[in-house]
Amino acid sequence: MTADGSAASIWMRPQRSAVGRPAQWSRTGITKVALRVADADGLEAVSMRRVAAELGTGAASLYRYVETREDLLDLMTDAISAEYELAPPSSNWLADLIAFGEQARAIFRRHRWLAGLAMTRPVIGPNGIGLIEHFLTVLQRHPASTRAKMEAFAMLNGITAAFALQEQADPGLQARNLAYLGHALTSGGHPRLAALLSPQAQLPPPEELTDPYPDLIARVLTGLLGPV
Repeated sequence: MTADGSAASIWMRPQRSAVGRPAQWSRTGITKVALRVADADGLEAVSMRRVAAELGTGAASLYRYVETREDLLDLMTDAISAEYELAPPSSNWLADLIAFGEQARAIFRRHRWLAGLAMTRPVIGPNGIGLIEHFLTVLQRHPASTRAKMEAFAMLNGITAAFALQEQADPGLQARNLAYLGHALTSGGHPRLAALLSPQAQLPPPEELTDPYPDLIARVLTGLLGPV
């Protein structure tokens, strides 16, 4: 337990309980099974009982390695952080960080359950610390303060997760929202929004729209850290 009475991080606890039979499993093996369940059936399907069943054992045996489902979620989140391929920094820190964000985006697409978990249960584990170290290494020569750099790291992760969640939105819901928007604009009570979306605004057709993510991330990062 920590000074405030909460449980210490799972990485600060022994790998398994010292009592009982010799180890049959490992945290790494248990985490791999949990990731497989989440990718196949969603995060709601991940339970100690389900993971134990996949391993061919009882749930009670897993508690020697992982005390709670929340611990298991922490292990899963940090394990995903090992999927990044961290290239050495180039001379263009902004391009490096946009590429870092694009990797995060691809990882969120591979693990559709991850974006929501990252937004609601952020966790720092060994692999996550490695990502922060890489981020700060990219910005090693940047004059911004460490606080500003950590804010940029948090914003990059948060915006990327939000993009991933938006991409997962139900297309039917999006269509209903657009239909209602068109209906609401006919009332005449929203002139500025109507002007923005009017045919005279000359917006490009959908097939010509570019991915807004790189430009948005670039503007956020340069707003926090300054221009390249």
